[in-house]
Amino acid sequence: MDRSIRGLRWRKSTLSGANNDNCVEVAELSGEGWAVRDSKNPEGAVVVCAPREWSAFLQGLRGDNFRC
Repeated sequence: MDRSIRGLRWRKSTLSGANNDNCVEVAELSGEGWAVRDSKNPEGAVVVCAPREWSAFLQGLRGDNFRC
């Protein structure tokens, strides 16, 4: 894992419940965007989003644009 993302304060939705590790976790990158990882594999891959990308992602969620 890249040194720049070590020591981040990761969090997941409170709607996930205490024992649910089937979630994504996010961490703010000091105003430079957000890091996203799989809670089941915290040492695995991390996706980094610039502030503009993160904003577009959140708008998509709020607009219910991600349907399976």
